[in-house]
Amino acid sequence: MSMFLDTAKIKVKAGNGGDGMVAFRREKYVPNGGPWGGDGGRGGNVIFVVDEGLRTLMDFRYNRHFKAQSGEKGMTKGMHGRGAEDLIVYVPQGTTVRDAETGKILTDLIENGQKFIVAHGGRGGRGNIRFATPKNPAPEISENGEPGQERELQLELKILADVGLVGFPSVGKSTLLSVITSAKPKIGAYHFTTIVPNLGMVRTQSGESFAVADLPGLIKGASQGVGLGTQFLRHIERTRVILHVIDMSASEGRNPYEDYLVINKELESYNLRLMERPQIIVANKMDMPDSAENLKTFKKKLAENYDKFDELPQIFPISSLTKQGLSMLLDATAELLAKTPEFLLYDESEMEEEAYYGFDEDAPAFDISRDDDAAWVLSGDKLEKLFVMTNFDREEAVIKFARQLRGMGVDEALRARGAKDGDLVRIGNFEFEFVD
Repeated sequence: MSMFLDTAKIKVKAGNGGDGMVAFRREKYVPNGGPWGGDGGRGGNVIFVVDEGLRTLMDFRYNRHFKAQSGEKGMTKGMHGRGAEDLIVYVPQGTTVRDAETGKILTDLIENGQKFIVAHGGRGGRGNIRFATPKNPAPEISENGEPGQERELQLELKILADVGLVGFPSVGKSTLLSVITSAKPKIGAYHFTTIVPNLGMVRTQSGESFAVADLPGLIKGASQGVGLGTQFLRHIERTRVILHVIDMSASEGRNPYEDYLVINKELESYNLRLMERPQIIVANKMDMPDSAENLKTFKKKLAENYDKFDELPQIFPISSLTKQGLSMLLDATAELLAKTPEFLLYDESEMEEEAYYGFDEDAPAFDISRDDDAAWVLSGDKLEKLFVMTNFDREEAVIKFARQLRGMGVDEALRARGAKDGDLVRIGNFEFEFVD
């Protein structure tokens, strides 16, 4: 089994806030002691941190659930509960984090040590010391802790490389990578020898350096899932320059120019913006018979079919086996990299506009529906949050919750919908009778 994994779906759950406490001062010589219950502690966040030592998402194959600790409950003497520690989850450089439900991108983690909170912990519930008023100096009210955020995430690793090697299987990409870098990819005289992306660092004779990724061979129909399909096409999205490796000897019986057109078509079909990246054509296997003649034919066809207003891509004849022409290729690649800017990987429509972790102020406070058993069902982020944070073991808290519902207009809305005295009203698993 390959130890390379570049996609994963996981669930994260931030810690709940600790419950507030109901307590009173009971010292012997302190008359009319008053409330003394402290607040609960904050729940732990779930935080992604980039670790440059990681190369794949393999750690997420078997561990798909990440849950932070909840905050401590409030204590007597007005003491607050301890806040929970954040849960740190390490991810490799180049990890894109997407909300699995909405499809929106939360963050793109590319810098070593970069942090991002993917799930926020709930705040602690207030103790009864917070609810004391001149009218009610000894309240028996406390709040439950706020639930921590829970969400499902889609992780996608796109390796960080300046240059990407693309081309049909067995055109010599892995051999080229092994010659120009210290990488040791698997090399074999059969298709799809490379089944995972390989990464290596190149240093030119003039001192420039850049990262090169050798991507598994593409074939016709790859953008629709043929062969290795789109499994590794995502890794070329971060590159700034593409080295299009072509077997100029036509040893596989294919036409080099047709190969060039097919691979570009697959890149365009996968993501039109990949065609914005400058390409250098690498005419490989020039040590083989017929390669020189095939190169002449290739250049002629390229010139005939290229838009006269566009600049023809550079072509470098090389032989990975004999190391012919490599220094010129690497110098030209470094020069092209120096003048090629970073490409925007995602547009604004793909990004989550704002990381907001409470209820939406513009959304309706509640919604009313009817269940199969004729019960009225109340839902809505704001209402459900109030419900979860209400301590129903305390009568005063229940009265306060009923007052909050009335203030939100729930009673009037139920009457308008036809609710009558004694009708069943349901919030989650909690049921009560409507009193008109």
